[in-house]
Amino acid sequence: MGRRDDDAPLRARVPADVERPDRIAFGMTGRQLVILTVTGLVLYAAWTALATVVPPVVFAACSVPILGAAFFLAVGRRDGIGLDRWLLAGWRHRRAPHRLVPSEWPIVAAPAWVATTRGPGDRLPLPAPLRLPAKGITPDGLVDLGSDGTTGLVAASTVAFGLRTPAEQNGLVAGFARWLHSLDGPAQILVRAQRVDLTQLADRIAAQAPSLPDPALEHAAMSHAAFLDDLGARRELLHRHVTVAVRSTRSPATTAHQAAETVRALSGCEVAARVLEPADAALTLAGALNPSAPSSPPPGRAVPDLDGSEEP
Repeated sequence: MGRRDDDAPLRARVPADVERPDRIAFGMTGRQLVILTVTGLVLYAAWTALATVVPPVVFAACSVPILGAAFFLAVGRRDGIGLDRWLLAGWRHRRAPHRLVPSEWPIVAAPAWVATTRGPGDRLPLPAPLRLPAKGITPDGLVDLGSDGTTGLVAASTVAFGLRTPAEQNGLVAGFARWLHSLDGPAQILVRAQRVDLTQLADRIAAQAPSLPDPALEHAAMSHAAFLDDLGARRELLHRHVTVAVRSTRSPATTAHQAAETVRALSGCEVAARVLEPADAALTLAGALNPSAPSSPPPGRAVPDLDGSEEP
């Protein structure tokens, strides 16, 4: 039976934390129970060793802050993660080198006769080699992750979901759900918003307007160029780049097949998608590593000219 335009939009409950660990006992996870159990065992061992020399009241007074800190460490959260993991990540970040340079060889310390006036004492900390997860891009446009497999990148367009009827919205949601259910490996949807500068496009239109065959067309082109200049001056224009990444630890052919299936599935949601070629994949990775870079036309998309032709 087909859907009517007056159908109610689909509603689905999505958990706020789909990766929430299971509760084992007393409403706590295994990690929280381990932290509290280890703290209790350490305090019990300390009490058995100091019971003959430390009064129970003194030991209890000293144990309360330790138990409180352990409980806070177990159940506390910061930035959406457990406090113990947050502190561990901070400790690793503090010990990790903060200066990274692209180098395939270990960084060798400078000779002893080289001295500086910055850093601890008279020496600067040595930089460390920059190790990116991507090892390269294959001839098929896949991102080589070494032992972690390969990743296929798919450029996708957006859909004006709010302008559709309830029946059309239901169809889009159902198509997107079919793609999600078809996944058998990790996938990521990256949406980046970049500023758009219309000055160059407006200048091109104004420069080519006098060559148009009709004065009315020239006037329309000049008016459009003025509109673009005014729009860029009054508004902060953004362009959204949507990239879908699918990864597989199996053969590169499997990853390429998954990327092609992603294009096919998203086309059912009225999403214009295509697998990125090696050059476009390199541009996408470079843009993700440098979000503040000036905006450019989407990878692989030609820029239309006034005479109807396209510039590659």
